[in-house]
Amino acid sequence: MSDYTSKFPRRTGIGRILYAGLYSLRGFREAWVNESAFRQEVVLAVFLVPAAFWLGETPVERILLIGCVALVLIVELLNSAVETSINRIGTELHPLSGRAKDMGSAAVLVSLLLTLFVWAMIFAGRYY
Repeated sequence: MSDYTSKFPRRTGIGRILYAGLYSLRGFREAWVNESAFRQEVVLAVFLVPAAFWLGETPVERILLIGCVALVLIVELLNSAVETSINRIGTELHPLSGRAKDMGSAAVLVSLLLTLFVWAMIFAGRYY
């Protein structure tokens, strides 16, 4: 048994689920406190999710609109996790660290562009 597992008891059943939920809430809090991009995207989601019920005419359209917004938040959380892990390793400039951070940023951009595309297509289909 490793030193890590001997310090922390192994949780099973409902206790494991409850602790996983608490860790997730802590992750949301850390992202909110430390990541301005995440805060901006959450504020945007607060407006876009209700707008999806107005813009989307079918359940599928609403799912697409809301799903894209959720995807942006998911990718931003993953990007923040990558950046945090790299920063923990060291703050010196390294090509591989820069590459990983750039790839995470590119993933966020792709999710934002997908969201823009889906919203624009559904908007255009409804009004044009």
